[in-house]
Amino acid sequence: MTTTQAAVVESPGAPFTLQDVELDPPRPGEVLVRMEAAGICHTDLTIAAGHIPFPLPGVLGHEGAGVVEEVGPGVTKVAPGDHVVLTFTSCGACASCRLGHPAYCTTWIPQNLIGGKRADGTSPISRNGVALGGRFFGQSSFARHSIADERSVVKIADDVPFELLAPLACSVQTGTGAVWNTLRPEPGTSIAVIGVGAVGLAAVMGAALTPVNEIIAVGRRASQLELAAKIGATRTIDSTGVDLAAALREATGGAGVDYVVEAVGNPDVLKAGIDALAPRGAVAVVGAPPYGVEVSVDVHRLLPGRRVLGVCEGDSDPDRLIPLLARLIRGGRLPVQPLIKEYAFTDIQRAAEDFRAGRNIKTILRFDT
Repeated sequence: MTTTQAAVVESPGAPFTLQDVELDPPRPGEVLVRMEAAGICHTDLTIAAGHIPFPLPGVLGHEGAGVVEEVGPGVTKVAPGDHVVLTFTSCGACASCRLGHPAYCTTWIPQNLIGGKRADGTSPISRNGVALGGRFFGQSSFARHSIADERSVVKIADDVPFELLAPLACSVQTGTGAVWNTLRPEPGTSIAVIGVGAVGLAAVMGAALTPVNEIIAVGRRASQLELAAKIGATRTIDSTGVDLAAALREATGGAGVDYVVEAVGNPDVLKAGIDALAPRGAVAVVGAPPYGVEVSVDVHRLLPGRRVLGVCEGDSDPDRLIPLLARLIRGGRLPVQPLIKEYAFTDIQRAAEDFRAGRNIKTILRFDT
């Protein structure tokens, strides 16, 4: 058993508090990872606030990067000393997993989001002998050590800094994957990215590596729109107080946008994106509003071949996409660094509050300070 320090959320709405916890030795299909960096994502804060059910007290965190210390029986994917990114998990056996779409695994929600336990009902994390909610996204990486599911772990070359690797686990693979895997824009087309947080800016970076003719970044923060222009956007729109659909149609000479990434999670914004589409255009819905939120669409808007596509984790196969993203970072083609603000792990509560207040784009916790 490993004793380590974790950021525990005691109950819905409670802060992150650093406490000593115990980790089981890795079982078959599990890996013990020493964490070096972890990203804070909106999903972590949504769970901590109690808006999505997860067993609390518990340990969250789903954008991890670190070094393998020990592997459980039967693990061949990684070995001690390997540098790894910790991402979502999946069953590996359902039709979606077998076809290379593990983000649409039939067990995705219980295994990643709300279960907090292994399939046998046990948790790998305990405190004073009492089990805590763990295994969040197969990892619970807000801790100095993590027992991660083997399918959550992706081996990466050891020449990319951990703080740049951590965002690849969720936000960057979601944004780039929405463009590359779901929309697959054709040469000479236009794409609008609505919402320029970490996921939206990743979509802008991804679009800049495709043969599109125009990349329109839409947001409300001048600093984020300026950053979007630096990393690939050919045009920016401040959506404050404007008719967004009309503005997007005007930006494309009245033709409409060929592709839209909706990364806000607002039904009015999604409707505007649909209304701005050119015939045969497509919207990738990435932003996640609360459960039960609906959007009304005139069916006749869809008849000219317009499509609305839901996206989870960029429809990524992490073992293929994440190493590619790491190589693009190493080659200077994926500018993740400008999005990042680093905090010591011991300062996780302030980091979460700053992120919630919109003071930074991608919050990274470092465990070596």
